[in-house]
Amino acid sequence: MRKFFYWIYGVSIVFLFLRCAERSENVLEQILKNPDEKIQRVLKNRDRHEIQILYTQIERDSLNNPQFKEWSYGLDEAHYFYPASTAKLPIAILALEKLNALQQKGIPIDMHTPFHIHDPKTGQPIAQTDTTHVNGSLTIGHLIKKIFLVSDNDAYNYLFDFLGRDAINQRLQTIGLKNTQIHHKYLFGADNDQTWEYTFLSNDNTLYHQTSMKSVSTDNNRHLKGILKGSGYYSDEELINKPMDFSIKNRISIKDLNGILQRVLFPEVFEVHQRFTLSDADYEFLRFWMSRNTLESTAPNYRTNDYWDSYVKFFMYGDTKGEMTDAIRIYNKVGEAYGTLTDVAYIQNKEAGVEYMLTATVLVNDNGIFNDDIYEYESVGIPFLAALGRAVYDYEMQ
Repeated sequence: MRKFFYWIYGVSIVFLFLRCAERSENVLEQILKNPDEKIQRVLKNRDRHEIQILYTQIERDSLNNPQFKEWSYGLDEAHYFYPASTAKLPIAILALEKLNALQQKGIPIDMHTPFHIHDPKTGQPIAQTDTTHVNGSLTIGHLIKKIFLVSDNDAYNYLFDFLGRDAINQRLQTIGLKNTQIHHKYLFGADNDQTWEYTFLSNDNTLYHQTSMKSVSTDNNRHLKGILKGSGYYSDEELINKPMDFSIKNRISIKDLNGILQRVLFPEVFEVHQRFTLSDADYEFLRFWMSRNTLESTAPNYRTNDYWDSYVKFFMYGDTKGEMTDAIRIYNKVGEAYGTLTDVAYIQNKEAGVEYMLTATVLVNDNGIFNDDIYEYESVGIPFLAALGRAVYDYEMQ
């Protein structure tokens, strides 16, 4: 009996050791051992590509409440990467939040109310109509659709000035997004300190007029690593032979990107003071449009040869066209600029019971020159993110 007891006890110890090892193993690192060349050729030069990945497993308890477990690769919150159009995600959310705040003050406007934008310095119109809207109207809701469907820069610029730079950053800081700073519009020569003027209308009657606002913030990214990038950059068609300085460019860390999307999809897991102030209808609107592919909309209509289904879906489908299915929904926002590709996504297959979050960024700039429009997006970066998305999805399915 004693020998038998020792044997059982020994097996138990071994079993316990294996279970502990399994729990301590970085699941994402195991997934990244996938032999797909699209993954491995980037990982071989991980530092040059400035890779950061955050994978969030989601499990549901008996009450269907989500439980999160995070795995990371190359994650460094103090290392700067250019977020590009992923910065449009918080701006779209905050625009709806501001409408709610104005409604609370008795101002009768919503996401469907038409508005005009004027330059406060000249009085000249910046925008008064939108040809992609069925009525030709410029509205907050329609701009948000365009941000998610095709990552429209003008839509972001109009919402950026509607909010004001100081208000944007103060609000993001307040809800706990400490590693996020939105500094600028996507408009060459833009005045990012002083906003345009906004007039919301109903049958030519003014419902709300917002005068120009002046930013006083001097925040920057100089405390971060990696803000000087490359060996040169172009400015006004002239090559400057020194690293490009990103110290006053937009910044969102990987964890903050993930946290912004989590707040939209799972607000209940955050304390009230850490949530966006949105209505149920706002959440439904955001979730619907961020999960559409570019061709699933008729207003605005992007069913032209310039666009395809995976136009703004890098994970899983970015390197293919016409392959997306209704079975898999990707709630996301991508960014592409200065050789940096980023995607923050919640990926769901309801029928298979699969759901997870994935956020990643990769730099593809072999010649080390910025702003020359010579980047390996199609040959290296997007194939990497697509293969990464498929590798994580395959793991989830197993």
